[in-house]
This record gives sequence, C-alpha cells and structure tokens, in this order.
Amino acid sequence: MSSATPPSPPADLPATDVPADLRVEQAHLDESRAALARMRARTESLDSAAAGDWVSREFLEAAFAERRKALADDPTVPLFFGRVDYRPDAPDVGGESLHVGRRHITDERGDPMVVDWRAPVSRAFYRASRSEPLGLALRRRYGFVRGRLTGFEDEAFGEARPSGAAQVEDEYSALLEAEIERPRVGPMRDIVATIQPEQDVIVRADLSRSVCVQGAPGTGKTAVGLHRAAYLLYAHRDQLSRQGVLVVGPNASFLRYIGDVLPALGEMAVGQTTIEELVATTLRHAHAKATVRGSDPAPVSVLKGDARMAEVLSRAVWSHLVAPTEGLVVPRGAARWRVPAYEVEETIATLRSREVRYAAARAMLAQRLAHAVLVKMENAGDSPDDRVQDAVARSRPVKQYVDAVWPAVDPARVVLRLLSDPDFLATAADGLLSADEQRLLLWPKPAKAPGSAPWSLADAVLVDEAHDLVARQPSLGHVVLDEAQDLSAMMLRAVGRRCTTGSATVLGDLAQTTTAWGVGSWPRALAHLGKPDAVVDELTRGFRVPGEVIEYAARLLPRIAPELTPPVSVRRARGELDVVATDPLGALPAAVSRVLERVGSVGLIVPDALVADVVRVLDGHPLAVVGTSDREQVEFDVRLDVVPASLAKGLEFDHVVLVEPAAIAAGEPDEVTGLRRLYVCLTRAVTSLVVLHGEPLPAALR
Repeated sequence: MSSATPPSPPADLPATDVPADLRVEQAHLDESRAALARMRARTESLDSAAAGDWVSREFLEAAFAERRKALADDPTVPLFFGRVDYRPDAPDVGGESLHVGRRHITDERGDPMVVDWRAPVSRAFYRASRSEPLGLALRRRYGFVRGRLTGFEDEAFGEARPSGAAQVEDEYSALLEAEIERPRVGPMRDIVATIQPEQDVIVRADLSRSVCVQGAPGTGKTAVGLHRAAYLLYAHRDQLSRQGVLVVGPNASFLRYIGDVLPALGEMAVGQTTIEELVATTLRHAHAKATVRGSDPAPVSVLKGDARMAEVLSRAVWSHLVAPTEGLVVPRGAARWRVPAYEVEETIATLRSREVRYAAARAMLAQRLAHAVLVKMENAGDSPDDRVQDAVARSRPVKQYVDAVWPAVDPARVVLRLLSDPDFLATAADGLLSADEQRLLLWPKPAKAPGSAPWSLADAVLVDEAHDLVARQPSLGHVVLDEAQDLSAMMLRAVGRRCTTGSATVLGDLAQTTTAWGVGSWPRALAHLGKPDAVVDELTRGFRVPGEVIEYAARLLPRIAPELTPPVSVRRARGELDVVATDPLGALPAAVSRVLERVGSVGLIVPDALVADVVRVLDGHPLAVVGTSDREQVEFDVRLDVVPASLAKGLEFDHVVLVEPAAIAAGEPDEVTGLRRLYVCLTRAVTSLVVLHGEPLPAALR
C-alpha cells in the first residue's frame, strides 16, 4: 500500500501552499545539511601538531584529509532518500523514525539525523514486505530534483495506514521507478536508493562468504558488487582497511565508467584495476622493461589460458632443482664439517613435500644445511648457538652449494624459455600437451630477453602464475571480479591468488561471454578461482533495460545460452524499440540528432571497423569515442559517446543507436560469440533503442 504527496510547488509560491508534511521533511533536510557542514568544520579544525613524531603527524593528516573527503557535500545530491518508522514493539528501535541516506549524520548532541544505508537498522528499508515487515510500521521514499525535496510516497505495514491520499497497489513505487529511470550523463551512479530485496541479500552477505552473481542485463549485478564492497568496508572497517579491497574490471573504459560509485558512497581506498594491468604489474616487477605489447590468435590464447598450463609451469619451475652428486663441506676454524649427498637429498625431498614456494624452500634449504652442520658440531662436543647456525647459512660454501642444487629462478625467464625452447617445453608438457599443442605455444621467433620479448596478455598471465610458484602472492581481504565469464582458467587463477585468504564477489553473465577462452560454467570458474564453495545467485529481474528491448534481445538466448533463465523486465514503462532498414551511415546524422533532442545520455554502438567512418559522418556533433584518449572530448563527459562494440560491455545509456547488428556479430571468430557480442550491445539502453541496418539482420532477430 502506498500514498504519495503531489509534486513540490514552484519555489515562488508562499510556504503556506506547500503541504505541511513536505515542509517538515524539507526542514529536516536543511537541518541535516547544516549538521553535515558542522561535522566537516570540526574535522577541518583538527590539528595534527599534537602528534608525537612526524610519522604520526603524516598519518593523522592523511586520515583528516580522507575524513574531509567523506564529509564533502554535493547540494545536488539528497542526503537521504528514505525513512523507516518502527512499530513501538520493535526490538531495540521501537517507535524510532530514522532517515536513511548515503552517510551517517548526527546533530550537535550526537543523535542521528541520517543513518547510513549500511547500518543494521537500515536493512528493513530494503527488505521489509507485507508478509515480513521486519518491525516497520511505515516506509517512506522521497522524490528530489537537484537536491530539493519534491514529494514522497508512504508504504504502510500491518494495521497502520497513511492518511490523506488514495491507496495504490504496485510492485514497486512510482518514485522508485522514477529514480531507476532518471536520465543521466556521465559515469555510472550508485543505486543505493533503489536496491531491491534480492540485491540487498547479496550486498549484505557476510565477509567470509564468497558469492557469484549470474546476472542478466539490467539486473544491476555490477552495482550490487560495488555496493557489497562498500557494505563490507562499513561492517569490517578495521580488517579490510588492513587487508585491502580490490575491484577487477574488463578494461580501462569500464573502470572509468564505474569509478565514481564507491567515492560517492564514501569509500575512497578501494583499488580498481583490470586483469591486464594486474598481470602486467607482475611482469614489470620481474623486468622493468617488460611490457604487454603482443597479441595471440584465438587458438593460442585458448591454449595459454588452459588450466593444464599451471602444471606445465610448475614442472618448468621445479625442474631447476639438481640432484646433489657430492656432499656439502663447510670449513670452520681447523675443522671441516661434511653433510653427505644422501642427507642433502632427504632434506630437499622433505622441503618439496611441504608444498612451500620455490624461493621460500630455497631459503629454508640454507638453514636446514646449516642446522645439519650444527648437529655434527654438537655430536663432536662443541656448543654452538643460533648465531653460529645463521653464520653457517650465510657462509660462502653453503651459498654456493645451494646455488648449485637449488638455483634461483626468474619467473619471466622460465616462461620465455618455455615459449622459445622446444626441448624445455617438451619436457615440462610431457603427457599434458600434445605435440601439435606444443608447436602452437612456441613463439614464431624466439625472444632473447624478457625486456624485448613480445609478451601478450596470455603470456603475462603465465608469468604471474610462475611468479606465484616462486614467491607467494599476498592476499587481499576481498576482491570484486566483474565480467568474470570472459576470463580463462589461468586468468581466474591469477585473480584467485589475490584473495586466497579473503573472499570474492564474482559477477557476470554466461550469455555475454565474448572470448574464446571463457570457461563457460560458474562451477568451473569458481574452482579455478579457488572458491568452489561460493554460492551462485541468479538475478533475472531487470530494472534497467525496458521490456520491449530485453524481449527483443532475448530472442538470441536459445542460440547463445539455452540453459539460462530468460530475463524479465519489471518496469511498467515498456520502453521504445525502433528497427529501421536503411543505409546506416547515411541515416545516422538525422537519427542521432533526433535522439539528442531527448533528455539523457546517448550511446552510439557500432562495429569496431566502422568507428572512424561513424566519427567522420558525425563531424560537427560534440562526441567522445570510448576507449580512446586522442580527442578533446573525454568519454562519459559528453552526451554522445561512440562505443566500439568490443567495449560496450557493462556500459549503460538512456538512449542507444545501434549500427549494423550483422556486422557486429560477424566481427567475432564464430557465430555464437558474435551473437553474444550482439546481445551485449542490444541491452545497453535504459529508455530507447534504435537499430539501423543495411545488411539483413541475424536470423534470430528477423
């Protein structure tokens, strides 16, 4: 049940013409804004000079600066978007009326004026239903224009009913729908005001639980993942501020698109990267001049991404061990202490059985050999202490012996040798890869050094794996992995290494897999990630993509992902779909001009090969090309973005003009991948989709 106030009257009307309830709520908004200003002023008045030393002073100044950022106020953004009124008998919060917003705001006495959406008392705002009111008597949602309150809607629970306005039955409120459909220009916004119950369950999942979200287009899976990161940082601040949180996205344009969401929620310290940058950093760490500069044909990338490569690399790294043929002799004073070869062999076997990293075991070997020498010294009547053991471990004879039987390994050089030396590869891949597969792996021209090698993304992933075999990758507290369906088994292992002791939020849609090396199954993907026990939640209710558009795109599902549940749009507005057979380039200027007359952002999605032609025919229109930085306009900062089809994934626009669907599908190596790419492109619209085609449409869309 809901009731709504009329829209806010014009600002020049007398205050007496504004409904009383609306005046009270606007006054609370103004008081909250003043309270936030006081909180920021108090932070700005804090002085780090009282710190005991310069390190503490630097730490305090950084903390104060971060706090000031978190308390920044944008007058165009409402400080609260909802209110919950608890029944008198609700445990702990009986009779409380609380405004829910993006941050916690208190008055001068410390009483809450706005409670953080992540706080436990806010959960009922998202989860309460008629069957489970969670202690609520009433839920209120607000409408705003440029930060000013324009109206509200009430939903009563139990016996209570709001007075004064007609009751309306709806799946969700008109204000909620208006917020979802609100036009935008620029990067992605938070969805904190519109989180749905099934989304909230995922957002508030416990830190110890890894979650995989199979989400159809428009279900908000990316936003859910980002809001879960914000929630976990709120609920486990001390732990995650030490261990770190990382968001891994598919490309740099996608990261720029989502980059404002977490800061808008007050979280500044979350790292954001791509899988390419993740492994390229490891490559640069191995050799400063080594960069990802090459590319592989799809069959080669598929093979390099195969999980069997992990065992090939393990064999290659550990093959550097050399069986001792002579014992260790350590001169010390007038005595010469000898550790026989068989004893060294036993020590090496023991270290191998412990499954520690190569470099760590190598360091242990020096200490084990030194300890063996100490035991012999003690048996001879000496009384050495730990300092003697350390001195023996650092002595030249021990170092030289360790170098001989357990030499240091450079991960990049191991991979370079695998891809350049047929004999070395054959030994490491024996019984794992066929002769044809081994030939496929080898570089056409062997590289001489890591700094000049033509590393591809798949090669850098192999280096990352080899690096972890040598020295363990530190683990973060939580990793959010988006568009995970496009990662190979080896890429998933690379991400999984970053959260071995932490948890993960895995986001994706198998119907949108557009790489040849995607693993094609969530259980397999989660196993490669190291999170086989993660719970897979499926989101099928679409809030963003309008019904007419999603139903049109879903015609492709029987061909590209027959096992998935087709998405359902819950929007009352059906949206707009216009499919026009025409000369696309000739009709494009007029079509774009018509769309630009409407409110909101415009995405012009085109086959990658037509980007230059499209920019040429639209000469004179202010536009940006997604994925490029050689134009004056910056992507997402203008109303019109030209989007290469290969970069459309994860982006949304109020209005989309899509050029030549058949060419988009034909741009991929096989039919299914091409139709999946087209499915992605067709589902980027929030309000309207115009399809311009000269070539016949793919059969499923005709």
